[in-house]
Amino acid sequence: MDRRRVVITGLGTVNPLGNTTAESWAAARAGVCGIGPITQFDTTDFKCKLAGEVKDFDPETVVDKKEARKMARFTLLALGAAAEALKDSGLDLEMEGEGIGVIVSSGIGGLPTIEEQHSRGLEKGMEKVSPYFVPMSIANMAAAQIAIRFGLKGMCTCPVTACAGGTNAVGDAFHRIRDGYEKIMVCGGAESCISPLGIGGFTSMKALSTAADPDAASLPFDARRGGFVMGEGSGILVLEDLEHAQERGAKIYAEVVGYGANCDAYHFTAPAPGGAGAIGCMKQALADGGAKPEEVDHINAHGTGTHMNDSCETAAIHAVFGEHAKKIAVVSTKSMTGHLLGGAGGVEAVFTALALRDSFAPPTIHYEQPDPECDLDYVPNVGREMEMRYALSNSLGFGGHNACLVFRKWEG
Repeated sequence: MDRRRVVITGLGTVNPLGNTTAESWAAARAGVCGIGPITQFDTTDFKCKLAGEVKDFDPETVVDKKEARKMARFTLLALGAAAEALKDSGLDLEMEGEGIGVIVSSGIGGLPTIEEQHSRGLEKGMEKVSPYFVPMSIANMAAAQIAIRFGLKGMCTCPVTACAGGTNAVGDAFHRIRDGYEKIMVCGGAESCISPLGIGGFTSMKALSTAADPDAASLPFDARRGGFVMGEGSGILVLEDLEHAQERGAKIYAEVVGYGANCDAYHFTAPAPGGAGAIGCMKQALADGGAKPEEVDHINAHGTGTHMNDSCETAAIHAVFGEHAKKIAVVSTKSMTGHLLGGAGGVEAVFTALALRDSFAPPTIHYEQPDPECDLDYVPNVGREMEMRYALSNSLGFGGHNACLVFRKWEG
């Protein structure tokens, strides 16, 4: 079977740096920090007081007030990003919607809704919770509501693979088109769990930074790092069969050429020693895309700011790329957005596509103290104009889930 080429023709994102792709990318290029004090609940009794919150997002720009009350925040953020991506693509949804698929991940779904409704049930009785509680909470609802709202009747699903989910969604969508199942896919991830239970749970396992200063909290690859900062938002891409895109004169951001996905099968939270799973995943993605290690110029790293992730991911990059590793611009945009869990891969795929389009690597901000275990070029603090042809985006999740995408610059 002939493999179709797959290109990106639409981008949309709502995240701590901005509520549109243009606003978010301008902030990422400038090294803006989107992290600040948590406003979604009272953190007086919490060690963790910072997060990457979405600011000033009005769900009524996407759905009316009545409908918005039936949806959890992660779904509303996904709808906002999807609306932008589909408009950006220029697709005629009335004509094309029947064959367009949707794959959108969420790691935890409507956790704040679960908390709110549990409290209501304790107060009024469990049979008095909202009749919308279950459909609001389940993780697949972002994908489903995108399909419902825009009339997209192709395959619709939701990978739930923790922090790898957004990248799995884009990779799975890429393969669906490449292998001939759909011509167009809407894909990415969404997350919003900045809530007492979400923050409390990650703090209990000592995964979150408890720093008080937003400029000293999310510190990927820095020797001072002490945990990740929770973020929220959504990143959505429209992927399309190249011939179909060219026939309708679509603008093209970049080409998706490779995808790898595997499992450490080692531990439910800790990465395998030396980044063994990430090594295999990146090699698989490069082989899938027919790209040589020495052709890669840029990696949007998983780069969470936890001690084990950053050192293991660095070791994995060394193992895959050898001497070329130190020539690659390895960036963690989580230094600016925080960690969006299941939404991270979608937002970072958006940023990777734009990095290729603009020949520009955004910075890893807050980088001050090098760590001997993290010795690559992390584009510290200031973004960089540079030639790039191939770029990777890595996502590594709890459960040992690893996912990697390979993108190629679109040169017409």
